[in-house]
Amino acid sequence: MASTITTPAGLDDRVAARSVGARLLSRPEIGSLVGAAVILIFFAASAAPFRDINNTGTILYQAALIGVMAVPVSLLMIGGEFDLSAGVAVTTAGLTAGIFSYQLSVNVWVGMLVALAVALLVGAFNGWLLMRTGLPSFLVSLGTFFILQGLNIAVTRLTSGAVASNSISDMDGFSSAHAVFASQFKIGGITVKILIVWWLAFVAIAAWVLLKTKIGNWIFAVGGDAAAARAVGVPVKKVKIGLFMTVGFFAWFTGMQLLFVQNGVVQSGEGVGKEFLYIIAAVVGGCLLTGGYGSVVGGAVGALIFGMVQLGVVYAGWNPDWFKAFLGVMLLLATIVNLVVKKKAEAR
Repeated sequence: MASTITTPAGLDDRVAARSVGARLLSRPEIGSLVGAAVILIFFAASAAPFRDINNTGTILYQAALIGVMAVPVSLLMIGGEFDLSAGVAVTTAGLTAGIFSYQLSVNVWVGMLVALAVALLVGAFNGWLLMRTGLPSFLVSLGTFFILQGLNIAVTRLTSGAVASNSISDMDGFSSAHAVFASQFKIGGITVKILIVWWLAFVAIAAWVLLKTKIGNWIFAVGGDAAAARAVGVPVKKVKIGLFMTVGFFAWFTGMQLLFVQNGVVQSGEGVGKEFLYIIAAVVGGCLLTGGYGSVVGGAVGALIFGMVQLGVVYAGWNPDWFKAFLGVMLLLATIVNLVVKKKAEAR
């Protein structure tokens, strides 16, 4: 008796190959890459200094100033949280290292280690309070923002009698620390700040962790649905606290760069408002405000867009007041585009 073999009318959606277009649309950073290309072409056509290869290092440095902190902020947002204290935490780290070294007359590296401990404790406190109370991270980090802002000004006035820390440029360890955090070198005719190299290295490491490791899977899981992640064994508490401590580490690193690039002096009022720039870079790069979706590489592209626009406006000779208006428009457009792209990718 002959038997017939039937074949399914169509492939199961679960095993059907996705088109190249669908795979590209599923990448969170695709919108920011298109935006970066448009902005590059626009300013290259409208501002002659923007086309000067010697200004490339300056543009990249402006991007790196935001991009370094955009790395942990992107990770935190993918994990479903915010940190509004990130900007002033950078200043806290720089002030702690400078004040401790100056007041106790110790090697600058000792003050830097103390500052690292303080920065990690601030991050751990934010994460612990979030998990302990269940309050939104917006409120927890906003409280920390005001605490650090007040301490930065009050402690600086108490120790130096002014609104800036005392200079530590002539103290032991300053030169070696300056070489690590604020040196520069030339490639051809381009001056490259060491911060640019650190930024690219941090982006590469964070992207690898996010996409290739178990920790990266945990970050996506807790950002998408913390309860479901906990049910399958993801250590939600450790992941959330770890993400806030990561922000603390990068705040320390950026604070050290701030300290040494300003010749060992930090203004106590710096950092206010910078947290929004970090968040904007992450959102422009594809991170959703709801968590569970985003890209560290996208955050880097968002920071690059920031650097190109900030200097492009200057190079074009326009009123720099327009820059803040552009940031607002860019944030709204990026949020809308990210949502549309994500929905279209999920529908294919």
